[in-house]
Formats: sequence, C-alpha cells, structure tokens
Amino acid sequence: MPTTPSSGPTAQIGVTGLAVMGSNLARNFARHGHTVAVHNRTAARTRSLVDTYGEEGTFVPAESAEEFVASLEKPRRIVIMVKAGEATDAVIEEFAALLEDGDVLIDGGNAHFQDTRRREKALRERGIHFVGTGISGGEEGALNGPSMMPGGSVESYTSLGPLLESIAAKADDGAPCCTHIGPDGAGHFVKMVHNGIEYADMQLIGEAYQLLRDVAGYSPAQIADVFRTWNTGRLDSYLIEITAEVLSHVDEATGKPFVDVVLDQAEQKGTGRWTVQIALDLGVPVSGIAEAVFARSVSGHSDLRDASRHLTGPTPRTLGTNEAAAFADQVEQALYASKIVAYTQGFHEIAAGSEQYDWNIDLGKVAAIWRGGCIIRAAFLDRITSAYEAQPHMPSLLADKSFAQEIAAAQDDWRSVIATAVTQGVPTPAFAATLAYYDSLRAERLPAALTQGQRDYFGAHTYHRTDREGTFHTLWGGDRTEVES
Repeated sequence: MPTTPSSGPTAQIGVTGLAVMGSNLARNFARHGHTVAVHNRTAARTRSLVDTYGEEGTFVPAESAEEFVASLEKPRRIVIMVKAGEATDAVIEEFAALLEDGDVLIDGGNAHFQDTRRREKALRERGIHFVGTGISGGEEGALNGPSMMPGGSVESYTSLGPLLESIAAKADDGAPCCTHIGPDGAGHFVKMVHNGIEYADMQLIGEAYQLLRDVAGYSPAQIADVFRTWNTGRLDSYLIEITAEVLSHVDEATGKPFVDVVLDQAEQKGTGRWTVQIALDLGVPVSGIAEAVFARSVSGHSDLRDASRHLTGPTPRTLGTNEAAAFADQVEQALYASKIVAYTQGFHEIAAGSEQYDWNIDLGKVAAIWRGGCIIRAAFLDRITSAYEAQPHMPSLLADKSFAQEIAAAQDDWRSVIATAVTQGVPTPAFAATLAYYDSLRAERLPAALTQGQRDYFGAHTYHRTDREGTFHTLWGGDRTEVES
C-alpha cells in the first residue's frame, strides 16, 4: 500500500472513515484538485478507494493514524466520517493525541449538537479546533456537492472554509451552499432543524399523495403527473421532483406500482425527534414538525394498527373527473401553505437556539445555503433568503408580506382540503397542525387565559391581568377575592 512521500506532508485535507459518505466526500475533494489523505480503521477499504477511484485525483492513503496525520500539511484538517456517538468520541481521542495547536478536527456526522458543544470545549482547551459540520444531500450530495453547515470558531473557518466551499453545491447564482453558521454546536444544531423541516416536508407531501389517491381517486401514475406539474411552479423542489419519480416507478417483480409493494412503516434515525425535543426545551412551537415525527411513529406500530382495523370511519366518496381536478388544485394550495408554515417553525427554532446559546446565526445565510445540494432545497428558498436579508430580525417568516399574502390567498382551499379529509376519514395530521398554528398566531385571544385560571385554581400558580401590571391570585377556596402576589 502506498505511504506518505518522504518529501514531507502533501495533503491539504484528510478524511477518516471511508464508508459511502466518507469515500464520496474524499472523492469530491480530490475531484476539485485537493490532495486528500485517506484513512480507515480497516485498511482494505482505504486500498479499495484508491484502487477504484485513484484516477479522479490525488489521494495519499495511510494505514495508521500516525501515518495519516504525518501526511497532512499544517494546520492539519481532518474530516471524521464515522457513526455518531461513542465511535466519534473514540476517533476524536485517537487523533487529538497526535495533533498540535491550531489543527482542525471536523465531525461530518449527524451528531447531537450538545455532544458537539462538549467536544468543542474539551478540544479548545487542548489548542485544537473542533468543527461540527452538518452535511446534507446524502451520498449523491457528498460526491457532487452537498449543502454544508460548519460550526466552530471563526479562526477555524478561515482555514477550512475555502476547502468546504470549493466542494459544496452551488446555488443558481453561483454562490456556494456553505457558510460559517456560528460557534461550537451551531452547525449541527442547524442541521438538526434542517432534518426536522425535512420530516415535515415529506409528511406533507405524503398527505397530499394520500388525498389525491383516496379522495380524488387518482392512480400513483396519475399522481406522479400531478407532482411533475407542481414541480414547474412555486412548489419546485427536490422532494417534489423525486416524489414524481417514486410514484411513477413500477415494481419489476409484480408489475404493481412500486409504492403499493413497499411496507408502509417509515423509519427514522433520530434527528427529527431531536428537533421536537429541543423545541420543547426552548419553548418553541413546531407542531407541524412534531406531527410528522409522530406520523412516522404511528406507521411503525404495526401491532397497534392491526388491533385497530375494526374501528369504523365514514363511507368514502370518490370524486368525479372535474371535481377531482378542482380538488387537486386545492391540495396544491394546502401543500404550499403548510410547507411555508413548516419552514417558519424551523427558522423560529433556529432563531431561539441562536439566542439561547449566543450563536448569532444569520437566518438569511442559512436559507441561502439550503438552496442547493440539500434534501429540502426548493425554489422558494430564494425568497426566504431575500426576506431575511431585508429583515434580519424578523420574528416570523409569516411577518414577510409576500408570504403572508400567499397564505391568505390559499387559506380557503387549505381549510376546505382539511375539512374534506376529516369528512372522508383521511388522516392529515401535518396539514391540520400547520393550519392550527397559523390560526393560533392570528387569533386575538387564545384559550390560554382559561388555562391560567385553571392553574391558579388548582395550584395557586397566579396570573397576569390585561388591564394592569402585576401578578395576581384569586382565593378560590375562600371568598374569591383577588390578591396581588
């Protein structure tokens, strides 16, 4: 196996952990003219990468950690692509012992941002930069250009940024889909929320599909055509595009639509759950994202679903041809409005996290780097970028006049679709949750006033009044006079 040349270190960046994602990232760096040191715990995988793809660029393979580190120019930059958790900690410790002040370790996995904060602090005390980097785009993105969300220090980005920007996806205006997100765990936090939005986006698309199938009576192939049409307009996005491809695919073994032979149990790796859990900690309502996570959970409880088949529902009514076409147009309105709300909730969580941890995240830049490479890339992200550039401290995406006007125009159809879903017995939890969120924001009064009265009654939790300052309690068990607390 080739070793580091005796002339000294030659690699600008190294990648350790050469499963598909790591291998593709290494190849991406090499394709862009960077000399890449490559290392894997199993040396055979390193040899395989160089033997198979060596012509794509310059690789410096290494069998040992020591050899790998010695092949890197200073400041050394090492991308770790291993399983999140204990494996990441083990690799960090192995390499940190070999590094010097100013060197950079980059974790490109889906780590929990609190783990990243812990690791960054520990390594900073040892003089090593640690950069938790969210990477979106899957295997294809890793090879051809992902969206990249690096955290860590500003100093580390000075060294690392040009390399990452060179391999990142490019938006239509040519801008790289990579920017410094903020200190310590900011990059992995933003990637977590990205994945939460992804959950919501996919669930909303799934609900639209179910409505077109069960209410409009369309076949999967017909629905694929509907999605292709939608993808030429304001819903233009990667997820809408691939939805049409999946729905038009026919299973070779059975001749049936592919979607009909796939078990309807959606799996998840945890980032969606983290998004909801952290939102609860921050006190941020992400109901559309939460319902998407719960929908996957429901799908996975086959025993619960099997035991509930006897439950009755309404008698379904399939629409006629003209009615179905009109209904499909309404579903497009509902899908668009719900997607905007889901993104609104995600950006609100990022803003809250930024304030909580003093990250100073630029929401406009986040939207900008999601325009290409990532799973949730969509045409309207250009407009979200512009909205936050115009109003950096906008409290909600729905405060943007153009989005507010579009949702106002869509709301009658949005409500009608959900009403139809309810009367037809088609579950649309994400559609309903996003509409309820919209209505909650625009409501002049919420039933929280009653909730506070109940809390004061049973627990003396106090309340505030609308007509004067102060904190109050009613003596519910006595003469019901009010006292100031």
